[in-house]
Amino acid sequence: MTVRSATPEAVARMVEQGAARVVLLDVREPYERAYARIEPSIHIPMHEIPTRIDAIPRDRRVVVYCHHGHRSAVVAAYLEQRGFEDVVNLSEGIDGWSARVDRSVPRY
Repeated sequence: MTVRSATPEAVARMVEQGAARVVLLDVREPYERAYARIEPSIHIPMHEIPTRIDAIPRDRRVVVYCHHGHRSAVVAAYLEQRGFEDVVNLSEGIDGWSARVDRSVPRY
């Protein structure tokens, strides 16, 4: 199973065109989220996903993000394996988002 990825620009368009149908899932650590975040989003650190999976909506597209897109790709694959049908990994993570979509989001 190959996880779908989308560029920061493509994710921005998804959100603009249908925010009610898209949920951004931040899987970074709390200290990372305290420094920079994409809003609106839900925050569940990667290691908590198995115990908090029911907090992730199954009826919306789930766009998973981390710092550079590696952890989020792992989480996206995990969600797909557990029956989530519409999961996308934010390629380049919040770093790419900060550089190319919203420069007000701090880079680290």
